[in-house]
Amino acid sequence: MTEIIQPHPFAFPDPALGDLRERLDRTRWPDRETVDDWSQGTPLERMRALCDYWRHAYDWRAAEARLNALNPSMTHIDGLDVHFLHLRSPEPDAMPLVLTHGWPGSVIEFLKAAPLLADPRAHGGDPGDAFHVVLPSLPGFGLTGKPTRTGWDMDRIARAWVELMRRLGYDQFFAQGGDWGHAVTDALGGIGAPAVRAVHFNYFPVFDTMRAVDAEEERGLQRLKDFAANEAGYQIEQIQSPQTIGYGLTDSPVGQAAWFYEKYEQWTDHDGDPEKLLSRDEMLDNITLYWLTGTAASSARIYWESFRSFTPHRIEVPVGFSQFPGEIALASRRWVKERYPTLNHYNKPVKGGHFAAWEQPEIFAEEVRASFRALR
Repeated sequence: MTEIIQPHPFAFPDPALGDLRERLDRTRWPDRETVDDWSQGTPLERMRALCDYWRHAYDWRAAEARLNALNPSMTHIDGLDVHFLHLRSPEPDAMPLVLTHGWPGSVIEFLKAAPLLADPRAHGGDPGDAFHVVLPSLPGFGLTGKPTRTGWDMDRIARAWVELMRRLGYDQFFAQGGDWGHAVTDALGGIGAPAVRAVHFNYFPVFDTMRAVDAEEERGLQRLKDFAANEAGYQIEQIQSPQTIGYGLTDSPVGQAAWFYEKYEQWTDHDGDPEKLLSRDEMLDNITLYWLTGTAASSARIYWESFRSFTPHRIEVPVGFSQFPGEIALASRRWVKERYPTLNHYNKPVKGGHFAAWEQPEIFAEEVRASFRALR
């Protein structure tokens, strides 16, 4: 009975949505920034506009309907309730694929890409590229349980994903991830065959100890320096004090929204306005999921739990990597090959950022297909 999988739809009660609206009405706004750009953080005028839309026009129930169309389910693994979406392909030869999100993401990142991966025939693609798509929420994220003790590091999450796939009838599968999903997928690659056939990443960590041999790698190291100087404050806070930041974000929906909206501006590959790439509805889907689940602190703890202890794994199964141009880190083929000698796919798509599946679902889906196509 402990291996049972049960339907578990998204169904937040009306009072929770009413409380959100009331809190938005009672917002105590800060004074305006003293600059005319994003250099001091999310600008007041942009936040007021986003939250006015959130209060008066946004429809969370539409987001719930999209999520609930992908068979949301729950199972209990290693003492924790694991929530996931599951989109079975209509193709008889489809291969299982688990996609792992990161922070400040969720399974919502994959809602546009998942149907392309599961049913390429319906979207003008080759049915031979089809996948059975599994989208779990990380511990402390979404509807997955919030750990009450330390110990949920990347290796433990990876082992839970192997068990989840086994319970779904998938003894062998492919794995993909970016951000913290990269770390989990790296651990899955370390587990390797027979369960994990191959892995694909859309993120690769660059460190200041790496040596640059050309202009491309110099740009990668400069991007790392720029990130550390201008964008890493959230990371330091969540590594050191996830509980402290959790109080403000759990109590204030505007605080939660601003914490994420800044990342959408910094980390997406847009032409000057993130809302021209991701709509307000799309951004608010993810923000509202964090708000309604009260996961500001529990999701931030993944940094405290794993950032300082993360150790890359030796991977012997095939590795694929896609370097999207707007990603936080820029990694050369040489760097990736040094780290992953079994690299069998490296490509640099023409557009896309940190949230590649969300920003460019068609390009992301094709990168995943190309990485695994010869390995079926």
